[in-house]
Amino acid sequence: MPAPKHTDPKPLSGPILFEEGDFHGVSDGLARDPQYNDRRLIARRKLLALGKGALPKLSEAGAQLECRTSLHNPSQYNGNKVSRLWAYLMRVKADKKELKSILGRDLAKDLDSAYKNAYLCVAIEAEALEVSMRIHPDAWYDGQNLKKRVAAEGKAELLSLLNELQGFQLKMHDWQGEWRCGDITPERLEEFLGYWTPGEHSFAVEQRFPCPKGARGPALEEGAAEHLEAELLRLVPLYRYTAWSEESNFLFPS
Repeated sequence: MPAPKHTDPKPLSGPILFEEGDFHGVSDGLARDPQYNDRRLIARRKLLALGKGALPKLSEAGAQLECRTSLHNPSQYNGNKVSRLWAYLMRVKADKKELKSILGRDLAKDLDSAYKNAYLCVAIEAEALEVSMRIHPDAWYDGQNLKKRVAAEGKAELLSLLNELQGFQLKMHDWQGEWRCGDITPERLEEFLGYWTPGEHSFAVEQRFPCPKGARGPALEEGAAEHLEAELLRLVPLYRYTAWSEESNFLFPS
């Protein structure tokens, strides 16, 4: 069954401050409970405000993106469980239209869905905040774009971009291996690319901020949202290098 047309709530106005309830509402005991929908909606609106607030700076850095958020209520589309809420920032409608014209209607089916695009992400889980760049297996064209760019130009630029992202980790699907940005060697990147197959494996560069119950620490302090935004902006050079665009067209080069 196709997903319903996406609609977002109003973003929260004013300062963005995370609270205990933002984490509590997605904890294991409550993730399926519809009584906590209203509380999860508050967290969702905070993420939307953070994502939309970052758009002008992302645009200045060369990434034209739009922001959406995940469902806050348990439904068939999230397995009737909300254990994670996120804002995802993906290519704008005009860029989707351009990509669709290149791929064709069949290959670009459902391109409007976030996971069908390389995207930036800010997320809340029960015991962590996260900032990441992700390529789902279904966004194989962005994955292939990256693979073909590396094949055409070599690994040096990708290695440099990854190692500028100290604090982040390069991850593949559900593999347990760690590729810590800042410490990735040419041999380790060769290893990753040798295993990673677009269309089969997800690709992620993520930074997680643990904040377990009773020790949320900086996550509940003023400035937490601004720090997440700053880390999101650090991902822009990698996003521009990776995702298909007119400036990074290695999918079907002319």
